[in-house]
Amino acid sequence: MKIGCPKEIKPQEFRVGLTPANAAEAVLRGHHVLVETGAGLGAGFSDEDYLAIGAEIAPDAAAVFDRSELVIKVKEPQAVERKLLREGQLLFTYLHLAPDPDQTRDLLDSGVTSIAYETVTDARGGLPLLAPMSEVAGRLAPQVGSWAMQKANGGRGVLMGGVPGVRPANVIIIGGGVVGAAAARVAVGMGANVTVMDRSVPRLSYLDDVFMGKLTTQYANAAATAELIQTADMVIGAVLIPGAAAPKLISREQLSTMPQGSVLVDVAIDQGGCFETSRPTTHQDPIYEVDGVVHYCVANMPGAVARTSTQALGNVTLPFLLALADKGWRQAVSDDPHLRAGLSTHQGRLTSLPVGEALGIAAITPEELLNG
Repeated sequence: MKIGCPKEIKPQEFRVGLTPANAAEAVLRGHHVLVETGAGLGAGFSDEDYLAIGAEIAPDAAAVFDRSELVIKVKEPQAVERKLLREGQLLFTYLHLAPDPDQTRDLLDSGVTSIAYETVTDARGGLPLLAPMSEVAGRLAPQVGSWAMQKANGGRGVLMGGVPGVRPANVIIIGGGVVGAAAARVAVGMGANVTVMDRSVPRLSYLDDVFMGKLTTQYANAAATAELIQTADMVIGAVLIPGAAAPKLISREQLSTMPQGSVLVDVAIDQGGCFETSRPTTHQDPIYEVDGVVHYCVANMPGAVARTSTQALGNVTLPFLLALADKGWRQAVSDDPHLRAGLSTHQGRLTSLPVGEALGIAAITPEELLNG
């Protein structure tokens, strides 16, 4: 199969969809790999690294899209890229369609078959292609939040760990999953006073055991959230509903109850954000203020540590990539129900019920498509 990897063009996105090591695996299995020139530079991979393992370097994105049967990326295709997609082509990347009607409509109009990393599942009910980026984003969240808390950046001027005689920062993490646990690990390590909120009592019990009393757990409900944010220096939104738009957990009205200069870090911004006042930002211009509260809502947080993120993502995408290339998408998703869960569009049909519900578009299940 002809596998193409274009350079990412989303602002300040430095990751690449295919590492030289993964490209080598595909080449060894007889596939042709085409990589856009400069695609790997942001993650520390040169064109020569790809040439050395037998890949071909394409002069531009148009050549990659035109000649590839399978396009592998990191971020959702931007508007200019979506114009290059076509029926009969397979797109394998993060999509985050639920909050993005324009992208969804363009993918449907193109007829492309798309598989979203973020809804591929595993036998334990997890999201294996989202998990490593969630780990990265979670670990970054307290770091970027502490930067935003600095007075020069509009924050309260609170040090995460405090100093002797001065209390540490109060950090509230809403969501105790992969992102929340990773964020808690770093925030606790920085010396903050950390509270993790979740609706799963078993998950809270697990976190309580793992952290051995170094953080506080709180069952998540609207009343508890409203109370805790009144003394929060930082709130990290880490709630995910697979494939669907993120729930809004803090309203615009509630911002007035928060301390001036407190910080909201919205890790769920790719899925529409979990704060009412959230809107996507970039690494170049990451923060903005609403009613005295600083918002950090960068939509591709792991892109800040592109080499680590690219390698971590490549580790988990490779088996699925090889299955798609070896078998073709239809056989691959027929054989693997977990990969099938990622199927999002095919020949103008939406195959994700959560996206259909979020956007008011008729959708069918992947099983209905395959059996139709």
